[in-house]
Amino acid sequence: MLKYLTLLIFLSFASFSQDLPYREIPEYPESFSANNVVVRMIEGLAFRYYWATEGLREEDLNYKPSADGRTTLQTIEHINGLVNVSKNTIFNVPTVFGPRPEKMFEELRKETLTNLELAANLLREHPETELEELKMVFKSENSETVYPFWNLINGPLEDAVWHVGQVITFRRSSGNPYNSKAGVLTGKVSE
Repeated sequence: MLKYLTLLIFLSFASFSQDLPYREIPEYPESFSANNVVVRMIEGLAFRYYWATEGLREEDLNYKPSADGRTTLQTIEHINGLVNVSKNTIFNVPTVFGPRPEKMFEELRKETLTNLELAANLLREHPETELEELKMVFKSENSETVYPFWNLINGPLEDAVWHVGQVITFRRSSGNPYNSKAGVLTGKVSE
């Protein structure tokens, strides 16, 4: 566990000092494995998130499709929480519920992309990691709930993809469509 926390701290500092990751998806691995497939799912989410959130304006962030709906910024905050759960599960640490500090959009965006990169890198760099040993654990002051890794896939990871689609729809509705040169099939940007 200590080795993973040390890696997390190192990668956090390394990532925050560079450009944001996932402008493009890295090349795919030479072989198929459960870990490589999960890494590619994370990278696909990260690429979509990068372009869904690239160039958002204040009016885009404040856009709300209905009186009782979430704003784009609130949706981005929710995605950040889902990604945090995903990263915690892959690092095999519990997600602890409690108050979360408010963050500005750029900070949320950077943190979300960095957490996706951390999770993907851990699985890529440690192919011996057995996914069935990773548990999605939610802790609160009075309880702990544990789910198998399967629930991470159909829960937070797929929910994050769903909400990234909402961000794309919201930004179109507020008059700022995403860059159509970002190809989700290839994970590349055509110039």
